[in-house]
Amino acid sequence: MNKVKLFLAAFIMAGVAVMPLEGNGAFKIMIVNARGVPVPLYVEIADTEPLRMKGLMDRKTMGENRGMLFVFDREQKLNFWMKNTYIPLSIAYISTSGIINEIMDMKPLDTAVTYPSAMPALYALEVNRGWFARNNITKGCRIVLDGCVSK
Repeated sequence: MNKVKLFLAAFIMAGVAVMPLEGNGAFKIMIVNARGVPVPLYVEIADTEPLRMKGLMDRKTMGENRGMLFVFDREQKLNFWMKNTYIPLSIAYISTSGIINEIMDMKPLDTAVTYPSAMPALYALEVNRGWFARNNITKGCRIVLDGCVSK
């Protein structure tokens, strides 16, 4: 079974709303914003150590409603940096239950600064800087988990 199928199986078992898109390697997830409105986002999945280490390095652009979802084996404190990352990004650290614990803006190519999570997280979600704010997604918002996890 390939990595994408394993990821989908794990997400289905966990109850996360994620839908594959044909042929482009992205998955559609829904984030419920501060107004209670579901916002779609198309993400690439980084669910192995090599994929997580590479992340969005060396890319010059990313589509407006695109991102990368980093999936870890267990909830833990996470730490990201912007080595070889040209795109201005925002990152959200997300708990096992799908709640966004914090959002930070990150500066391209700045290796002097790291972006540690204050709380343990199972997921990290990187998007174009400002995307969360433009979509009214704040701390306490959630990725839909089985339709029953509330803010």
